[in-house]
Amino acid sequence: MPSKRYKKAAELVDKSKAYPLPAAVELMGKFPKAKFNETVDLAFRLGVDAKQSDQMVRGTVPLPHGSGKNVRVLVFARPGGSADAATAAGAEFVGFDDMIKKCVEGWTDFDVAIATPEAMTEVRKLGKVLGPRGLMPNPKTGTVTDDTAKAVREVKAGRVEFKIDKAGNVHVPVGKTSFPAKQIAENARAVIEAVNKARPSSVKGNFIQSCTLSATMSPAVRVDIREFNATS
Repeated sequence: MPSKRYKKAAELVDKSKAYPLPAAVELMGKFPKAKFNETVDLAFRLGVDAKQSDQMVRGTVPLPHGSGKNVRVLVFARPGGSADAATAAGAEFVGFDDMIKKCVEGWTDFDVAIATPEAMTEVRKLGKVLGPRGLMPNPKTGTVTDDTAKAVREVKAGRVEFKIDKAGNVHVPVGKTSFPAKQIAENARAVIEAVNKARPSSVKGNFIQSCTLSATMSPAVRVDIREFNATS
């Protein structure tokens, strides 16, 4: 059963309406607050066939105001320059054989994994452990690189990754409910524009079919994405 707080929030939403992005954020700000700092999330339904390899949608986008989340970073690198640089940049976990062994044993207490190209020869073997959790380093998302310091700083600063699921949906965090409305709106705009730019050339018709904004414990607010589709 929905809570009283959720029901009060739902009463404020016109389900038949799609709100311009600033208005959607403003409306969400009027919802009764939870007892914790909720994550604000954008959910997209895309006009793609996720089973087709040429219709994969994936990428990264730096949030102008960060995600509000303390991102725990693991860097796979052999001892030396790249490992030392990752530690200096603030990575919580840095190592090679020891970290691979921990992951093989099932440890996944981190949010982002970065690896040097050299390390990937062994890290690839962790596909069954890291892949299903979306933690596998990937060159397309900037998480396979020799410049580990830059990669660590970017994910710490609020670079988020997006990728379609099997149903052709994308979920991306865009901040916390404690953020000022303007910051949430600017983060959300950056994500919508990035997803739109990731449109595969083989997709016909409307690419972003729907987009909703919600907090962890709130109802969803439908965002009017006509302005974004017009520029795609």
